[in-house]
Amino acid sequence: MNITRENIDDLNAVVKVDIAKEDYSEKVEKILKDYRKNANIPGFRKGHVPMGMVKKQYGKAVLVDEVNKLLQDGLNKYLTEEKLDVLGNPLPKEQENFDWDNDTYSFEFELGLAPQFEVNLQPEKPLIHYKIVADEQMVNNQVEAIQKQYGKLVSKEVVEAGDQVRGTFKNEEEGIDNTTNLPIEKINGKANQDLFLGAKVGDVITLNTKGLFEDDHQLMDFLSVEHDRAHGLDIEVQFTISEVNRQELAELDQELFDKVFGTGVVTSVTELKEKIKEDAAKQFEQQSDQQLLNEVTEMLIENTQFDLPKEFLQKWIQTAGEKPLSEEEAREEYEKSEKGLRFQLIEGKIISENNLQVTFEDLKVFAKDRIRVQMAQFGQTDPAEKDLDDIAMRILSNQEEVKRLQEQLMNQKLLEFYKEKVNLETKEVTFEEFAKEVYQ
Repeated sequence: MNITRENIDDLNAVVKVDIAKEDYSEKVEKILKDYRKNANIPGFRKGHVPMGMVKKQYGKAVLVDEVNKLLQDGLNKYLTEEKLDVLGNPLPKEQENFDWDNDTYSFEFELGLAPQFEVNLQPEKPLIHYKIVADEQMVNNQVEAIQKQYGKLVSKEVVEAGDQVRGTFKNEEEGIDNTTNLPIEKINGKANQDLFLGAKVGDVITLNTKGLFEDDHQLMDFLSVEHDRAHGLDIEVQFTISEVNRQELAELDQELFDKVFGTGVVTSVTELKEKIKEDAAKQFEQQSDQQLLNEVTEMLIENTQFDLPKEFLQKWIQTAGEKPLSEEEAREEYEKSEKGLRFQLIEGKIISENNLQVTFEDLKVFAKDRIRVQMAQFGQTDPAEKDLDDIAMRILSNQEEVKRLQEQLMNQKLLEFYKEKVNLETKEVTFEEFAKEVYQ
């Protein structure tokens, strides 16, 4: 077998594979002899079928199969030995007058070559890495939420602002009959709230559903109507009050602190607020880090310029899927995936040049850390190392889990690398400020 390559340009090449008779004849003969030993053909004893008949019946199929195996093995070995970084897969070129009755064969394949480029990790202006902190209002809201959660309902006779009423929404014609708890502050508009103030158990209040709540989706919860029906619902409903309750907040004392955070972890309101801030910062860190990854990705794509073998990739896309695509469909698919392909090449280069590859041992340690955290949530704070190993190995025997953990760990490695190498500027913001800057 002889393999040669002609470089068309920096991004395209053609590989020619020449296969001679001596490359395949011995293997083909051996397979046909095995066929002869086991062939069951009427009129002949097993193992005594004439070789000429075996060759006539199976020879061409065996030849084609063996030549194709040689071709694929030889081509893969060549690409590996030559260290060719190819995109997609080699595409066979059409050949006129190809004849399997010949003794020697020549095949040609088009290759799309990965471009050579340098990665610039330093943007012209520093990228912003947000540090999201809980502001005073958020902390106070969380304190109140804790007090409500651990507080108690006190029954009342007359509805006042801040109360919660229990009752039933009804509209017989529309088939609405739903009992629910309704906090007065959830009702939209002063006029609607005024209808409740001063009301007592047994009173019936007539309301219009249009604009009754800040968001029409809340009609799904309070009236138990379907999603599509809730949008723009404009009907009259009657609400019959069955209970009036006031949420009595829990006292901010040591008993409450111990219930929420464990014995002695928090001992004052000041410490409570600091703990809330700490917990919020940990929750916000994931959003901040994801935003940083997005920013770095966009910066790298914009700052790293290189050409791709566009025509080759479009031809490859035409045949790569389960069903062939037209030229127009392949062109559209290429345009949609080009940006992602560029980043795959950039990310791959960063990983390779900085030894950020994920090993099996890395995955095992990562999985055990995750297991440890999950077990701690259920009170198992000191699991045995053998138990962790056994659970980790069960998880890593699932290929889908391996892929998911691998992606998470690689993102973590890249994030740490970017934080160290990319020019960043830390900016402290509240979550509201973060949302305005990033999402609006």
